[in-house]
Amino acid sequence: MFALPTHHTSPLLADDMTSWQLYVGLQGRINRRSFWLHGVLALLVVGMVLMALLEIAGFHPDRAETLANLLIAWPAIAVSAKRWHDRDRSGWWVLVTLVPLIGQLWALIDNGFLPGTPGENRFGAQPRR
Repeated sequence: MFALPTHHTSPLLADDMTSWQLYVGLQGRINRRSFWLHGVLALLVVGMVLMALLEIAGFHPDRAETLANLLIAWPAIAVSAKRWHDRDRSGWWVLVTLVPLIGQLWALIDNGFLPGTPGENRFGAQPRR
């Protein structure tokens, strides 16, 4: 039967977090590097590849974009929640992105540029990198 990965980690991932834990789970903390690599760059590339494949399959570009965005929405939320945790804030702060422009800018600055809390916080140990 299908088994979820539990022990294989990438050297690019923070601590001992698996890809499954990073992109699907809501627990833990990640640093800015992991946020930019996995929450921005990787999901941007995946989204563009999905859009291209859907357009090749005959989907209208607007529909392909909508479907690609829906498919990467949960991984983006999971990565962002972990980054909010590193800032010692609840994962519910991902909802700030629903505020047009200001919320998205706030989330980008807070998640992408400000350091996490030093040491352990209520969401776990400080990420190694």
